Amino acid sequence: MLKINLHDRVAVITGGTRGIGLGIAKALAACEAKIACIGTNPEKLQSALKAICHERNSSTGGVPLEFQEEVEGYLCNVSVTEDVEQTVEKILTRFGRIDILVNCAGITRDVPLGAMKDEEWDDVIGVNLRGPFLMTRACSKPMRRAKRGRIINIASISGLIGNKGQANYSASKAGLIGFTRTVSKELAGKNITVNAIAPGFIETDMTAVLPAALKLEIKNRIPLARFGSPEDVANAVLYFVSEEASFVTGQILTIDGGMIR
Repeated sequence: MLKINLHDRVAVITGGTRGIGLGIAKALAACEAKIACIGTNPEKLQSALKAICHERNSSTGGVPLEFQEEVEGYLCNVSVTEDVEQTVEKILTRFGRIDILVNCAGITRDVPLGAMKDEEWDDVIGVNLRGPFLMTRACSKPMRRAKRGRIINIASISGLIGNKGQANYSASKAGLIGFTRTVSKELAGKNITVNAIAPGFIETDMTAVLPAALKLEIKNRIPLARFGSPEDVANAVLYFVSEEASFVTGQILTIDGGMIR
Protein backbone atom coordinates (compact mmCIF):
# COMPACT_ATOMS: atom_id res chain seq x y z
CA MET A 1 0.00 0.00 0.00
CA LEU A 2 1.10 3.56 -0.73
CA LYS A 3 2.73 5.25 2.26
CA ILE A 4 2.80 9.00 2.87
CA ASN A 5 3.40 11.10 5.96
CA LEU A 6 0.14 12.30 7.52
CA HIS A 7 1.49 12.81 11.04
CA ASP A 8 -0.86 15.01 13.10
CA ARG A 9 -3.39 15.31 10.27
CA VAL A 10 -7.00 14.62 11.30
CA ALA A 11 -9.08 12.55 8.89
CA VAL A 12 -12.86 12.15 9.11
CA ILE A 13 -14.24 9.08 7.33
CA THR A 14 -17.97 8.46 7.02
CA GLY A 15 -19.01 4.87 6.41
CA GLY A 16 -15.71 3.86 7.95
CA THR A 17 -16.92 0.72 9.70
CA ARG A 18 -16.79 -1.70 6.77
CA GLY A 19 -15.76 -2.31 3.19
CA ILE A 20 -14.17 0.54 1.27
CA GLY A 21 -14.57 3.00 4.13
CA LEU A 22 -12.77 0.76 6.59
CA GLY A 23 -10.00 0.13 4.07
CA ILE A 24 -9.55 3.89 3.67
CA ALA A 25 -9.54 4.49 7.42
CA LYS A 26 -6.90 1.80 7.95
CA ALA A 27 -4.72 3.20 5.15
CA LEU A 28 -4.87 6.72 6.58
CA ALA A 29 -4.12 5.41 10.06
CA ALA A 30 -1.12 3.50 8.75
CA CYS A 31 0.19 6.85 7.49
CA GLU A 32 -0.12 8.22 11.06
CA ALA A 33 -3.25 10.31 10.54
CA LYS A 34 -5.58 10.75 13.49
CA ILE A 35 -8.87 9.07 12.63
CA ALA A 36 -12.46 10.11 13.32
CA CYS A 37 -14.47 7.11 12.13
CA ILE A 38 -18.20 7.62 11.61
CA GLY A 39 -20.78 4.85 11.48
CA THR A 40 -24.32 4.00 12.57
CA ASN A 41 -23.93 0.54 14.15
CA PRO A 42 -22.29 0.48 17.61
CA GLU A 43 -20.96 -3.08 17.31
CA LYS A 44 -19.51 -2.54 13.84
CA LEU A 45 -18.00 0.75 14.96
CA GLN A 46 -16.17 -0.87 17.87
CA SER A 47 -14.91 -3.67 15.64
CA ALA A 48 -13.70 -1.13 13.08
CA LEU A 49 -11.89 0.92 15.72
CA LYS A 50 -9.97 -2.16 16.83
CA ALA A 51 -8.97 -2.91 13.23
CA ILE A 52 -7.91 0.70 12.62
CA CYS A 53 -5.89 0.83 15.84
CA HIS A 54 -4.23 -2.47 14.99
CA GLU A 55 -3.25 -1.15 11.55
CA ARG A 56 -1.84 2.03 13.03
CA ASN A 57 0.08 0.21 15.75
CA SER A 58 1.45 -2.36 13.30
CA SER A 59 2.66 0.33 10.93
CA THR A 60 4.06 2.80 13.47
CA GLY A 61 5.10 0.63 16.40
CA GLY A 62 2.68 2.65 18.50
CA VAL A 63 1.28 2.15 21.96
CA PRO A 64 -0.99 -0.80 22.82
CA LEU A 65 -4.59 -0.73 21.64
CA GLU A 66 -6.10 0.11 25.01
CA PHE A 67 -4.03 3.32 25.24
CA GLN A 68 -4.59 4.43 21.67
CA GLU A 69 -5.72 8.06 21.71
CA GLU A 70 -5.53 8.94 18.04
CA VAL A 71 -8.50 6.92 16.77
CA GLU A 72 -12.04 7.82 17.80
CA GLY A 73 -15.46 6.55 16.77
CA TYR A 74 -18.69 8.51 16.35
CA LEU A 75 -22.24 7.31 15.85
CA CYS A 76 -23.95 9.62 13.37
CA ASN A 77 -26.69 9.56 10.75
CA VAL A 78 -25.07 11.67 8.04
CA SER A 79 -28.45 12.50 6.48
CA VAL A 80 -29.59 14.38 9.62
CA THR A 81 -28.37 17.97 9.97
CA GLU A 82 -28.32 18.03 13.77
CA ASP A 83 -26.40 14.73 13.97
CA VAL A 84 -23.76 15.97 11.55
CA GLU A 85 -23.29 19.36 13.19
CA GLN A 86 -23.05 17.86 16.68
CA THR A 87 -20.63 15.16 15.52
CA VAL A 88 -18.33 17.62 13.77
CA GLU A 89 -18.30 19.78 16.91
CA LYS A 90 -17.31 16.71 18.96
CA ILE A 91 -14.50 15.94 16.51
CA LEU A 92 -13.21 19.51 16.69
CA THR A 93 -13.37 19.44 20.49
CA ARG A 94 -11.50 16.12 20.53
CA PHE A 95 -8.85 16.79 17.89
CA GLY A 96 -8.88 20.57 17.40
CA ARG A 97 -8.86 20.46 13.60
CA ILE A 98 -10.06 18.65 10.49
CA ASP A 99 -7.65 18.24 7.58
CA ILE A 100 -9.24 15.45 5.54
CA LEU A 101 -12.83 14.45 4.88
CA VAL A 102 -13.71 11.24 3.08
CA ASN A 103 -17.42 10.92 2.30
CA CYS A 104 -17.81 7.17 1.93
CA ALA A 105 -21.13 6.41 3.68
CA GLY A 106 -23.53 4.86 1.21
CA ILE A 107 -26.51 2.54 1.00
CA THR A 108 -28.42 0.72 -1.74
CA ARG A 109 -32.13 0.03 -2.09
CA ASP A 110 -32.12 -1.67 -5.49
CA VAL A 111 -35.49 -2.10 -7.17
CA PRO A 112 -36.85 -1.35 -10.68
CA LEU A 113 -38.18 2.17 -11.09
CA GLY A 114 -41.82 1.10 -11.48
CA ALA A 115 -41.74 -0.68 -8.12
CA MET A 116 -39.56 1.83 -6.26
CA LYS A 117 -41.20 3.31 -3.17
CA ASP A 118 -40.76 6.94 -2.14
CA GLU A 119 -38.80 5.95 0.95
CA GLU A 120 -36.43 3.78 -1.09
CA TRP A 121 -35.61 6.81 -3.21
CA ASP A 122 -35.42 9.21 -0.24
CA ASP A 123 -33.27 6.93 1.94
CA VAL A 124 -30.60 6.48 -0.74
CA ILE A 125 -30.52 10.15 -1.75
CA GLY A 126 -30.44 11.09 1.94
CA VAL A 127 -27.36 9.07 2.84
CA ASN A 128 -25.49 9.11 -0.47
CA LEU A 129 -26.00 12.74 -1.51
CA ARG A 130 -27.45 14.78 1.34
CA GLY A 131 -24.87 13.19 3.66
CA PRO A 132 -21.83 14.44 1.72
CA PHE A 133 -23.48 17.87 1.43
CA LEU A 134 -24.00 18.12 5.19
CA MET A 135 -20.57 16.73 6.06
CA THR A 136 -18.77 18.93 3.53
CA ARG A 137 -20.60 22.05 4.67
CA ALA A 138 -19.72 21.37 8.31
CA CYS A 139 -16.13 20.16 7.84
CA SER A 140 -15.19 22.82 5.30
CA LYS A 141 -15.69 25.56 7.91
CA PRO A 142 -12.56 24.69 9.95
CA MET A 143 -10.74 23.93 6.70
CA ARG A 144 -11.54 27.41 5.38
CA ARG A 145 -10.25 28.97 8.60
CA ALA A 146 -7.04 26.94 8.28
CA LYS A 147 -6.83 27.67 4.53
CA ARG A 148 -6.08 24.03 3.87
CA GLY A 149 -8.03 20.83 3.35
CA ARG A 150 -8.63 17.70 1.33
CA ILE A 151 -12.12 16.36 0.55
CA ILE A 152 -12.64 13.07 -1.27
CA ASN A 153 -16.10 11.82 -2.25
CA ILE A 154 -16.61 8.15 -2.99
CA ALA A 155 -18.92 8.01 -6.00
CA SER A 156 -19.42 4.98 -8.30
CA ILE A 157 -19.31 3.99 -11.93
CA SER A 158 -23.09 3.69 -11.56
CA GLY A 159 -23.12 7.48 -11.40
CA LEU A 160 -21.32 7.59 -14.75
CA ILE A 161 -23.08 4.91 -16.77
CA GLY A 162 -26.21 4.01 -14.79
CA ASN A 163 -27.30 0.53 -13.78
CA LYS A 164 -30.62 -1.31 -14.04
CA GLY A 165 -32.55 -1.33 -10.79
CA GLN A 166 -30.47 1.50 -9.35
CA ALA A 167 -32.25 4.69 -10.38
CA ASN A 168 -31.89 5.99 -6.82
CA TYR A 169 -28.28 4.89 -6.32
CA SER A 170 -27.10 6.02 -9.77
CA ALA A 171 -28.82 9.38 -9.35
CA SER A 172 -27.18 9.87 -5.95
CA LYS A 173 -23.72 9.09 -7.28
CA ALA A 174 -24.17 11.20 -10.42
CA GLY A 175 -25.27 14.03 -8.13
CA LEU A 176 -22.20 13.49 -5.98
CA ILE A 177 -19.99 13.90 -9.06
CA GLY A 178 -21.69 17.20 -9.94
CA PHE A 179 -21.42 18.26 -6.30
CA THR A 180 -17.69 17.49 -6.33
CA ARG A 181 -17.02 19.57 -9.42
CA THR A 182 -19.00 22.54 -8.13
CA VAL A 183 -17.62 22.58 -4.58
CA SER A 184 -14.06 22.19 -5.90
CA LYS A 185 -14.49 25.56 -7.59
CA GLU A 186 -16.04 27.18 -4.53
CA LEU A 187 -13.31 26.03 -2.13
CA ALA A 188 -10.25 26.33 -4.35
CA GLY A 189 -9.58 29.87 -3.15
CA LYS A 190 -9.10 28.53 0.38
CA ASN A 191 -6.54 25.91 -0.73
CA ILE A 192 -9.06 23.10 -0.28
CA THR A 193 -9.10 20.43 -2.96
CA VAL A 194 -12.22 18.37 -3.68
CA ASN A 195 -12.03 15.21 -5.77
CA ALA A 196 -14.09 12.06 -6.27
CA ILE A 197 -13.34 8.40 -6.83
CA ALA A 198 -15.72 6.24 -8.84
CA PRO A 199 -15.06 2.60 -7.94
CA GLY A 200 -16.26 -0.26 -10.08
CA PHE A 201 -16.81 -3.70 -8.57
CA ILE A 202 -14.84 -3.95 -5.33
CA GLU A 203 -14.54 -7.02 -3.09
CA THR A 204 -16.71 -6.06 -0.11
CA ASP A 205 -19.60 -7.56 1.82
CA MET A 206 -21.94 -5.91 -0.69
CA THR A 207 -20.45 -7.77 -3.65
CA ALA A 208 -19.88 -10.98 -1.67
CA VAL A 209 -23.60 -11.79 -1.78
CA LEU A 210 -23.80 -11.67 -5.59
CA PRO A 211 -24.53 -15.03 -7.25
CA ALA A 212 -21.44 -16.79 -8.60
CA ALA A 213 -22.77 -16.71 -12.17
CA LEU A 214 -23.28 -12.94 -11.97
CA LYS A 215 -19.78 -12.44 -10.56
CA LEU A 216 -18.32 -14.39 -13.46
CA GLU A 217 -20.34 -12.37 -15.96
CA ILE A 218 -19.12 -9.13 -14.43
CA LYS A 219 -15.49 -10.23 -14.36
CA ASN A 220 -15.74 -11.11 -18.05
CA ARG A 221 -16.60 -7.45 -18.68
CA ILE A 222 -13.55 -6.19 -16.76
CA PRO A 223 -10.34 -6.06 -18.86
CA LEU A 224 -8.22 -6.83 -15.78
CA ALA A 225 -10.51 -9.82 -15.12
CA ARG A 226 -10.90 -9.31 -11.39
CA PHE A 227 -12.74 -7.28 -8.81
CA GLY A 228 -10.83 -4.50 -7.10
CA SER A 229 -9.99 -4.38 -3.40
CA PRO A 230 -10.67 -1.69 -0.79
CA GLU A 231 -6.90 -1.10 -0.81
CA ASP A 232 -7.10 -0.12 -4.50
CA VAL A 233 -9.50 2.67 -3.58
CA ALA A 234 -7.55 3.58 -0.44
CA ASN A 235 -4.37 4.10 -2.47
CA ALA A 236 -6.22 6.63 -4.62
CA VAL A 237 -7.39 8.44 -1.50
CA LEU A 238 -3.82 8.56 -0.25
CA TYR A 239 -2.76 10.17 -3.51
CA PHE A 240 -5.49 12.81 -3.33
CA VAL A 241 -4.57 13.78 0.25
CA SER A 242 -0.83 13.88 -0.49
CA GLU A 243 1.23 16.96 -1.30
CA GLU A 244 1.83 15.47 -4.73
CA ALA A 245 -1.85 16.11 -5.51
CA SER A 246 -1.91 19.73 -4.32
CA PHE A 247 -2.68 20.95 -7.87
CA VAL A 248 -5.41 18.36 -8.48
CA THR A 249 -9.02 19.32 -7.80
CA GLY A 250 -12.46 18.76 -9.30
CA GLN A 251 -11.38 15.41 -10.76
CA ILE A 252 -13.22 12.09 -10.95
CA LEU A 253 -10.91 9.06 -10.83
CA THR A 254 -12.46 5.82 -12.04
CA ILE A 255 -11.08 2.66 -10.42
CA ASP A 256 -12.77 -0.20 -12.23
CA GLY A 257 -10.12 -2.36 -13.91
CA GLY A 258 -10.92 -0.72 -17.25
CA MET A 259 -14.58 -1.69 -17.22
CA ILE A 260 -15.88 1.62 -18.60
CA ARG A 261 -14.01 3.67 -21.17
